[in-house]
Amino acid sequence: MKRYKTVNEYIECSDSWREELVQLRKILLSTKLEETVKWGMPCYTLDGKMLVGLGAFKSFVALWFFQGALLSDEKNLLVNAQNGRTKAMRQWRFLSKTEIDAALIKAYVKEAVELQRKGFQIKPDRNRPLILPAQLEEALSKNEKAHACFKELSKGKQREYADFVSDAKREETKAKRIEKIIPMIVEGVGLNDQYK
Repeated sequence: MKRYKTVNEYIECSDSWREELVQLRKILLSTKLEETVKWGMPCYTLDGKMLVGLGAFKSFVALWFFQGALLSDEKNLLVNAQNGRTKAMRQWRFLSKTEIDAALIKAYVKEAVELQRKGFQIKPDRNRPLILPAQLEEALSKNEKAHACFKELSKGKQREYADFVSDAKREETKAKRIEKIIPMIVEGVGLNDQYK
């Protein structure tokens, strides 16, 4: 996946959802939020905290609310795109530009802003047990340096690596991911450090 440096570049490279992205961006820019790019995608922040993201996917364009589970969502528009993985984030999908309702989007953003200002937040569960996939455990056992470096990482970074491998469905993908991360582990960096 390409990591874009600007929102304009992200929109220009979107073949099938360009009009919708422009429309959603215009709505978000009309709010109190500041535009930035995180993880190569457009994000909108309040006082440096991410509130809303914007993204184009194969079959839809979406807004995601980083603390969307706190929103009242009376219209039932928000979905948890990663059940079992995310507690707070919710996604609002649009299949065409006719579904984009500026007033409704602004109402959701306004509620998100109010919740943010009041300090409401769902925090990730940092105490869940670390479960290493067998393939990663085996790779670490065969590489003493990587094994030692992995133990030196924080539990959060260890969990990022474990989840990255576990989330792959095919064995070949798991093997490729392990091949990619072993040098990173030896360097002592986290999987997502470059995006923070």
